[in-house]
Amino acid sequence: MLADMRRGIRIALLPLLLSACVFGGGGDKRPAPIRERSSGPITLHGPTPRETQQCFSDLSREAVRYSPLPDRDFGSGCVVTGAVQLLDIGVPVTNLKSMRCPLARTFTAWVRFAVAPAARQMLGSEVARVESMGTYSCRGIIGGNAAAAQRISEHALGNAVDVSAFVLKDGRRISVQSDWRSGDPQVREFFAAIHNSACKRFRTVLSPDYNAAHHDHLHLDMGRGPFCA
Repeated sequence: MLADMRRGIRIALLPLLLSACVFGGGGDKRPAPIRERSSGPITLHGPTPRETQQCFSDLSREAVRYSPLPDRDFGSGCVVTGAVQLLDIGVPVTNLKSMRCPLARTFTAWVRFAVAPAARQMLGSEVARVESMGTYSCRGIIGGNAAAAQRISEHALGNAVDVSAFVLKDGRRISVQSDWRSGDPQVREFFAAIHNSACKRFRTVLSPDYNAAHHDHLHLDMGRGPFCA
């Protein structure tokens, strides 16, 4: 009799125990989503580090037009310091937001000394425009598991840029999504050349060969690494 009562109590409690596991009962809290604070960014005031000052000087010496941006804390660990807005690097680039100066410096050199010559030599045309999918974005890492999504992306630090396509002066548009595995050997050679150069310049380079999340762009960042895929 007593055993039957105990068994009945366990059965009655089972739905409650399961609901606690599914919905985070027992004081277990899910991590807060990575997103900007609703009240807006906080401007950080402090001296400009010597490394950032040197980076500004490097851009000016290379005749890059840029505008320095204030250091800002957007919330959830999304903090961008030592950033610039690139205005003119010699080749138009779409969708660029704030980016840390070392990234801007490296990206400019890559476009000027890798992308432009490779297009000229392998595709027989000058680059008219580089199309990007942006730089700063307050979010976690995409394309991984749930744990990765809770880790700050280099985009959230203004330390990454995604490049999606190159428009040539002869009218052709060479996109990562459509042409990464092109049947044209010259296009494949172009992508191989700029990918290899990127891997020597940036800390992390992710291409369509890495995972499905990068099927339509090259991810370039100056964070952890070196890693090239």
